[in-house]
Amino acid sequence: MGVWVWLASELMFFATLFAAYFMLRNTTNEIAAEAGTPALWATESAHLDVTFGAINTAILVFSSFTCQFAANAASAGRVNGSWFNPLKMGLRQGFIITAILGSIFISGQIWEYFTLFSEGFNIGTNQYWSAFFLATGFHGLHVLGGIIAFWFVLARSYMTRTHTHEQTVSAHVVSYYWHFVDVIWILLFSVIYFLR
Repeated sequence: MGVWVWLASELMFFATLFAAYFMLRNTTNEIAAEAGTPALWATESAHLDVTFGAINTAILVFSSFTCQFAANAASAGRVNGSWFNPLKMGLRQGFIITAILGSIFISGQIWEYFTLFSEGFNIGTNQYWSAFFLATGFHGLHVLGGIIAFWFVLARSYMTRTHTHEQTVSAHVVSYYWHFVDVIWILLFSVIYFLR
């Protein structure tokens, strides 16, 4: 129950970020329409690499599958399993692959940030880039938190001789969080990369 309450508070946090994003977008669009100039969101979002963002998004979405395979394995008491057959994957294999995929996603986000920095865009450039870097940056921190949680659960699995009910619960709690972070990213990606 505590996890659901915590995830609800996280949902409220991201809802606030979305609200700020839409408020800034609407305000700047109205100002641009009154001045007869191009809308800030339309001109600035053109600098985003949608293909790269889509590939990075696919990596994160795929990680949700490996995460769920690991949680299912934990429920079955299967700590070790196959690296290549998802249906026979163990908790360890699933969480290691998920943590690696999450790390690749974060690396992709850092690459994108440095690309944008090199083009002269940063959090202080204008309202668009403030909203972009705040929303994606906070999401990136949540992904990093999930990766740390995976390694924590993995460490516990190596420290005990037998798989316990508590470890199964921990695996499921981390999987709930990871799925939540993935859904938030899909929404962020859709709004930031496609909504002009």
